[in-house]
Amino acid sequence: MTVNNPEERKAIRVLFVCTIVPVLCMAFQDLGSKYGGMDWLTKGYAAWPIMIAPVAMLAVLISYRELISNPKGANFSQVIKLVSCLFLIPNVAVIIGYSWLAVIPVLAILAILVTDRQLKKQAAS
Repeated sequence: MTVNNPEERKAIRVLFVCTIVPVLCMAFQDLGSKYGGMDWLTKGYAAWPIMIAPVAMLAVLISYRELISNPKGANFSQVIKLVSCLFLIPNVAVIIGYSWLAVIPVLAILAILVTDRQLKKQAAS
């Protein structure tokens, strides 16, 4: 995928960081606590980045909302919807197994999906 718009490229890079950091924390926590004998790597080490990422993605969406209504920003719209849907499942698991505070990221994910759709409707009319 080649992105010609420099602003969209920057938005996708920020979104990439918001996505990869929680995944790496989750992998490090799992491997470190299981095989490394690092008892200080608790569930919270993986849960908090998973809960913070959707809120950060919502901030990215608000910052780059003009890309969604712009036809040249179609990649950003698709990527942010896909990533937010992928974070929905782990956040529901965090609600069940760790903290009810994860309801906030779930609401952020739903806000991303609704806002994307609304911005596209406004751009079409």
